Parts: sequence; structure tokens; C-alpha cells
Amino acid sequence: MVSGGRVDAADRRPIAARNLGATQKVAAWLVARGASPNGISLAGMAAGLGAGLAFAATDWLPGGAWLFWLLGAALVQARLMANLFDGMVAIGRGVASPVGELFNEVPDRVSDTAVLLGLGVAAGSVALGLAAALAAMATAYVRTTARAAGAPSDFCGPMAKQHRMALATALGVWCAVVPAAWSGGAWAPWTVLAVILAGSLATAWRRLARAAAALEAKP
Repeated sequence: MVSGGRVDAADRRPIAARNLGATQKVAAWLVARGASPNGISLAGMAAGLGAGLAFAATDWLPGGAWLFWLLGAALVQARLMANLFDGMVAIGRGVASPVGELFNEVPDRVSDTAVLLGLGVAAGSVALGLAAALAAMATAYVRTTARAAGAPSDFCGPMAKQHRMALATALGVWCAVVPAAWSGGAWAPWTVLAVILAGSLATAWRRLARAAAALEAKP
């Protein structure tokens, strides 16, 4: 069953925070006020774009770098919260939309690209940021293509969305609170991007192999 154009529980990304009492209360509050799942998805994309700009601003406006690092980290978390609540609200309201799946997937790709390109600017290597963004997109491409072919949705890591965003958040906090002389300038974002790039490529390959095995095992 599709709710709000979004896949059912079997195809949803496993997120432990969905079961928290506080999370369910917020979702219920949004449902009671008729919040739009697609609107929440767009708000998450706006947060992702803002995070990317904040991370890039650490290079453009180095005098306020610590503030931009913190802002970027906060906006990454806001993006993830929107990703959490859009599906919960769609299911809670029981709404269906022909374009709901587009709102579920496309804003995520825009957000990932914005955050990783922003980190590329901060690292002094837009090319590395672009490579990490393409690798992250590959993980989603393999998942959605495999699902279309009849394999189960696979959200495995080692560098799924939540892992990429956890690293981006940790980086933002680290660079904000650690003196620049200790954090070493651009090496920290460069290292995080390199880890995301390698981990995303490994994730895409792992999902592809698991999808092939699942499809071959079908009668």
C-alpha cells in the first residue's frame, strides 16, 4: 500500500527514532493540523540547500566560519527531521498523492548534493564534493532501480543517508568548537568527503550485489 505516494512499511527506511514517544507526539501534532507530507519534504530540501550554503560560507566568509559550521550542522539535522516526519505524517493522515514518491525521493537527492558540494567548497575541492555527491546518488539509484526490478528496498550501509549526514553533522560541530589551529583548516572536510566517497561506492556495490542475489533467488 502506498500512503502519500510513499512506499509502505516494508519499503521504508528503518529509523529507530520513529518509535520514540516524543517523535510520535510531534507527528500526531502535525497530522492533527493537516500538515502536507509533500510540504514537509520540500522544507527538508530547503534545509539541505541551506546546509550546503552554510558549509560553503565557511570558506567564503572565514571570519564567521564557526557560526556557519554550527548552522550547517543544525540544518542537516533539520533535513533529517523532515525526512522522518514526511512519511509519518503521510501514513498518519492516510493521504495519497500520485506525485508523493517524487517528493519523497527528489528532494533527498537535491539535499545530498547541496550538502556535499558545500563541504567540497569548505574543503577547497569542489571536485571531491561532486564525486561524493555522485557516489551518494549512486546508492539511491541502485536501491530504486533494484526495487523497480522486483528486489526488496535495501537501505544497508556502510554509508547510507543517515551515515553521510551523521558525518556531516559531526564535522560541523567539530569545526565549530575546535580552534582552527587544531582542526587543521580544510583537512577535516576533505577527510570526511573522502570517507563518504569511498563508503558510498562500497554501499552502492553492496546493494547491487544483494539485489542481484535476491532477484536470482526468485522462482
